[in-house]
Amino acid sequence: MNITVEKKAQAYHQLSNAAFADPFSFLGPYLDSPNDVLRVWMPGAESVEVVLDDGSRLPMAKESDAGFVLSQKQQLRLTHYQLAVNWSGTEQILDDPYQYHAIYAEYEDLHTPKHMYRQMGAQFISLERDGQTISGVRFLVYAPHASACSLIADFNHWDGRRTPMQRLDYGIWGIFIPNLDQGVRYKFELKGPSGESLPHKADPWGSFAEQHPSFSSVTYDHRAYQWQDSQWQSRPVTDKRKQALSFYELHAGSWRRDEEGQFLNYRDLADQLVPYLTEMGYTHVELMPVSEHPFYGSWGYQPVGLFAPTSRFGTPDDFKYFVDICHQAGIGVVLDWVPAHFPSDDHGLANFDGTPLFHDPDPRRGWHQDWNSFIYDMGREHVRRFLVSNALYWFDMFHIDGIRVDAVASMLYLDYSRSHDQWIPNIDGGNENYDAIATLKWMNEEVYKHFPNAMTIAEESTAFPGVSAPTYVGGLGFGFKWNMGWMHDSLSYIQEDPVHRKYHHNTITFPLIYAHSENYVLSLSHDEVVYGKGSIHNKMPGDEWQQTANLRAYLGYMYGQPGKKLNFMGAELGQTAEWNHDDQLQWFLLQFERHQGVQNLVRDLNHLYRKEPALYQLDCEPRGYEWRLQDAADASILAHERISDSGERILVVTNFTPVPHSEFRLGMPIAGRYELLLNTDAASYNGSDFTVFAELETMDEPSQGLAQSLLMSVPPLSTLFYKLVD
Repeated sequence: MNITVEKKAQAYHQLSNAAFADPFSFLGPYLDSPNDVLRVWMPGAESVEVVLDDGSRLPMAKESDAGFVLSQKQQLRLTHYQLAVNWSGTEQILDDPYQYHAIYAEYEDLHTPKHMYRQMGAQFISLERDGQTISGVRFLVYAPHASACSLIADFNHWDGRRTPMQRLDYGIWGIFIPNLDQGVRYKFELKGPSGESLPHKADPWGSFAEQHPSFSSVTYDHRAYQWQDSQWQSRPVTDKRKQALSFYELHAGSWRRDEEGQFLNYRDLADQLVPYLTEMGYTHVELMPVSEHPFYGSWGYQPVGLFAPTSRFGTPDDFKYFVDICHQAGIGVVLDWVPAHFPSDDHGLANFDGTPLFHDPDPRRGWHQDWNSFIYDMGREHVRRFLVSNALYWFDMFHIDGIRVDAVASMLYLDYSRSHDQWIPNIDGGNENYDAIATLKWMNEEVYKHFPNAMTIAEESTAFPGVSAPTYVGGLGFGFKWNMGWMHDSLSYIQEDPVHRKYHHNTITFPLIYAHSENYVLSLSHDEVVYGKGSIHNKMPGDEWQQTANLRAYLGYMYGQPGKKLNFMGAELGQTAEWNHDDQLQWFLLQFERHQGVQNLVRDLNHLYRKEPALYQLDCEPRGYEWRLQDAADASILAHERISDSGERILVVTNFTPVPHSEFRLGMPIAGRYELLLNTDAASYNGSDFTVFAELETMDEPSQGLAQSLLMSVPPLSTLFYKLVD
């Protein structure tokens, strides 16, 4: 390679300003050229020697302030070599990364979401070089508009001049660093399109990151952790719509704290939480976002590192341990996933390469006014692939079982939370975001194709059609959808004083009109216990006893309704305070009998729900639900039957007033005998223990237009479960 003096001076000038985009054209060995040469760039070094595999050394001549060269005059015939660098009297042996030109021909499937996360970012790889196995880390980052990119890290003293990266195809920059270990902090130093300096950027594909103030990415090897959940992973593929699914929504930083009030790490959380979930009968834990986020107060909903579990609670291996322990106990793990927006923090995706690489520059499409954050531009192919790959990554590398997709409505509509002059219509003049719709469909298709036992759940608050319908019939392809209408209406109803509930009877019955229009999850989430809304317990009217009785009746009603179940942590304790992310749950409440009673009830409801197929098997089909009494507004009593695939029947009766009924007649379609399964007013739940019948038998006395009827006792503020046994 014959380089003119002018080009050499230009290259050294660009290297000294961390602005060189083609280091492989200048640095490293060039042995087949007319003038064999090896050139290295070592700012701050006093001298450099080439160390051959036989231990012999060849001194390099200084070509510039930081450039060293070894030419053919020394009869240069190198294969693999190292560098002995003298830093002010201290010698360091380095493996020159610029001798590994050919490594970039070895990445593949770089544009397939299922494989991108195994290629991009910092990947531990091994290569064969002259009979030797060289291990290290390959760094790939997408920054198509950057004029230069350098790797800055612990090993090069965060000096952007030391390790310039090579511009490759498809807008990707890369470098292979031999002999690099886990736990090395790094970032990217980029120059914008005009050569301007940009804030140092964390790795968008990084698997591990530091907290404030550095926010550095950290090298991590996914191959190291040894999973113990093979039995869980090999379980048969089942239709989740016909399963009992009871989710415990949890914020990892505030479920429980240690004795000093500090966070539990992932391992301690697993060791304490899993026995609790097992005892309480939950099938799944649903974690609020664990993707790395700079601001703890965002609860994870302003994520910067989509591929990194937050290091507030430990390492990626610690998080894998958490999932592993859950699986060994038969508990699934669902993560909140946030593709709707990303924050403007300097070290994140915002203006990553000096351009709006991940968002639309027009704020009418690229900026969320509600959340002061950028919106992913899903009309760009690299953004779509980045997001879909990230969803697959969590299933593959962390063995999770489902994702709950946050704020789906904000992605579906271009005018979401905007006035008439703050949005741009689609190509047809409508408000549907075709790009987001296509991306969500693709994500769901990819997840279910590669992980058939997975679940995707949409938090979608509108009447957008077919959210949980398959994409091949025009749906979005989600497995389930949160039933926000049921949540809103039922909480609105239950907050009314019982004496007024008869005037709002249609509020509690209306959700049954659309109960089977989607595959629903009945969700009492964290959103209902923050920002002045009060706890679920304190939404209930009346004195303390009535509040707790209302809560028990309401929870019983929820478990009797069609739809999977989700409760935010603390509801099972009857927590009286709003959720506070800076503190733990009010565990001290369990010293009081009425709160013990709520916890006992939730435990028994979960176990009953999982035991009885009639309560879950046909959640998503109209034939699994029959009204028995829906118009008794004056009494504020509701009754229905849940039915299993095999015809088992469970009668659910809820009294939403404090008025007991010693003889309440209920029409039934068939003759039979019913046995009591659960009574939310029982003494074991700190109820009034109003006398109810352990068995009921129909009689030939018509009622409510049916030939048979039951004469039953209905306690105040209660829900009863009876099973047809004959």
